Amino acid sequence: MSDNVVHLHKNTDPAPVTTLTVVPEPAPAKPVPLWIRSGRAVRTAVTHDVTKTTARAMARHTLFVAGGARIAAKRTWDGRTASRYERMIRAAEAAGNHELAAEWEERGQHFRRERHQRRMDLITSPIDAAKGVAVGAGMSVGSLIALGVVMAVATKDAGNVFTPLMATVDFINLLITIAQVVWGPAVTLGPFLALLALWAVGKHQQAAPAWALPDNVRNSEGEPITPSIVVKALRDLGVPALRTAIKDMGDAGAGMLGPIRIAGCGVEVDVTLPSGVSTIEVQNRRRKLAENLTRHEHEVFITIPQAARTVRLWVADSGALDEPIGPSLLVTDETMTADYAKGRAPWGQDLRGDAAALSVYQRHLLITGLSNQGKTAALRALALWAALDRSVEFWVGDLKGVGDWAMFEGLATRFIQGPTDDHVIQVTKMLEDAVEEMNRRLMAPPGTQFPALIVNVDEAQVAFMCPLKDEEGRFYGGSKATSRYFMAARKLHNQGRAVNVLLWQGTQDPTDQNLPKLVREGAHTRASLALGTESQSRMALGDKAVNGGAAPHLLRPGLDKGTLVIASDGIKVPAGQSSITVRTHYISTEEAHVIADRAKALRDGIATLTVIEQGEERDPLADILGALGDAPRVRTKDVLKRLATLNEKAYSGWSFLDLKRVLDDAGAEPHKSDGVMVVSRDRVAQALANRDTDGSASASADG
Repeated sequence: MSDNVVHLHKNTDPAPVTTLTVVPEPAPAKPVPLWIRSGRAVRTAVTHDVTKTTARAMARHTLFVAGGARIAAKRTWDGRTASRYERMIRAAEAAGNHELAAEWEERGQHFRRERHQRRMDLITSPIDAAKGVAVGAGMSVGSLIALGVVMAVATKDAGNVFTPLMATVDFINLLITIAQVVWGPAVTLGPFLALLALWAVGKHQQAAPAWALPDNVRNSEGEPITPSIVVKALRDLGVPALRTAIKDMGDAGAGMLGPIRIAGCGVEVDVTLPSGVSTIEVQNRRRKLAENLTRHEHEVFITIPQAARTVRLWVADSGALDEPIGPSLLVTDETMTADYAKGRAPWGQDLRGDAAALSVYQRHLLITGLSNQGKTAALRALALWAALDRSVEFWVGDLKGVGDWAMFEGLATRFIQGPTDDHVIQVTKMLEDAVEEMNRRLMAPPGTQFPALIVNVDEAQVAFMCPLKDEEGRFYGGSKATSRYFMAARKLHNQGRAVNVLLWQGTQDPTDQNLPKLVREGAHTRASLALGTESQSRMALGDKAVNGGAAPHLLRPGLDKGTLVIASDGIKVPAGQSSITVRTHYISTEEAHVIADRAKALRDGIATLTVIEQGEERDPLADILGALGDAPRVRTKDVLKRLATLNEKAYSGWSFLDLKRVLDDAGAEPHKSDGVMVVSRDRVAQALANRDTDGSASASADG
């Protein structure tokens, strides 16, 4: 049959014609050559996981023998020569410890003297040994013959005289026979036993390249921190002087390390760097050091302690910093109260796991960081603690205006909430009123004690960036001598602390424009969440803290929320350090409301003055009642201040006479109490009720 297939096609033309079309069959596929199939099979076999694992195991155990031989040779060389003492001397000199170097030099000289004595003894030892053998043999033969004589006398058989001597000869002959039998196998097995011993040494020290080690050894993430791991991490840091110094040290660099101490969820160790290596060279290689220690960058912190040429490493347990810390004592202890002067606010935990508590007594405060990193929650936690001291007064300006500080309404005597320029104007005037209060207190006799007044401004960068001017052409924002918010903040920073008038500010993403240098340096407590650059860290904390190891710019935005780097004398900082890293407790808005309610329960009723839109018709008597709040009586001077805050346009020009006129007309005249003029809330409320009743009656009569 032909290889072609014939198909019949019927023509549709009028004259039907049958045509034949020949369609060739496709050619059969060519067989794959044998050598290609064999190559594919070989490649599959070579690249198979079983093959790789087997080859790596064979290489590993072979290299264990070579590594063990190298280790054994080094140990033997160290034991027979003075090289160990030479290395220790070089290590001590590299560390600048000349006393220790002299001590090792003396030990080396002692070793050399003893070695020389041993070699001199070898010269005379053959003669002494021969004499000893001769004397010993003679005495032994004499003793055996004497023993034989005793046996012969006892047995009355003269043949027993040489019996002990012959028994000894037979025993020696037996030992020679045993040695002849064992010698052959021992010579055969000896090399194998030696290789086995070298393999055991190499395996114990893992003396093989990393690629040959098993996966559970090569993947050492999270392994415990040991002196050898720390030294190896420093050696491979890429600092030539450090690597050379470690190589020359007799103890392989272990002398650089202090004790490795358990510190919270990690360990801490001080490293004394050898001469010629700067601490900044180690600080600038934080990421590489962390990777050498099988950690992530955020799990290693490098600080500079008090000792010279020393870095302090804190290395977290792998993944420990990603675990949340417990709730705040403000939430768990419903009986907690605060003491502004002597107490400390429970703010969180340091990296060692110890409680981090901050003293706020006579300390201005600045907290900054990138947006949405927990700044408001951290600042609010301190304010909630201070509010549990009933003597502390709060003026709050929330320039975010989303309700994060709503729980302070009814707790703060002044409360401004909103992000607009009008709210900035109100906050600026609030600071200026605080300056007036500060000046009033400064005029008091020396030694006068004043309760704390904490002026709290959140999102203060909004105030610094406000472009509006007042009637005199002075900017509310900015950082010039005519900038109202800036100058009020500066005045509070300069003298407010002495009379317990404090300014607490929270800002975000600091720059020279939204956080002027003089303002940020006026804060006694400076804390920073995650930032973008080192220059921002220096703005937030100061050069000293950053030079000492503070690095909020290395915190992870979003992952390290609530983690603060703090520079302050109000918190316990490890000796020699200029800052401390604290993981703050998170207090939710709902929990903050509960704590604020407890603070309100500790106080008499407080009237919170809030921003009221200007331009509306005022009712002076109703406003006076609102300014009094729940207090039974308030000093006339304080009533005037509260009215001015309530509506500056309507009441900023009021004097005592204006206030007295309105109250006299209403029948609620001011009166003296404890020697000062006060306004009675009951009188004002009664006068307002009588007026409303009279008005209703008049309306009914008119109707």
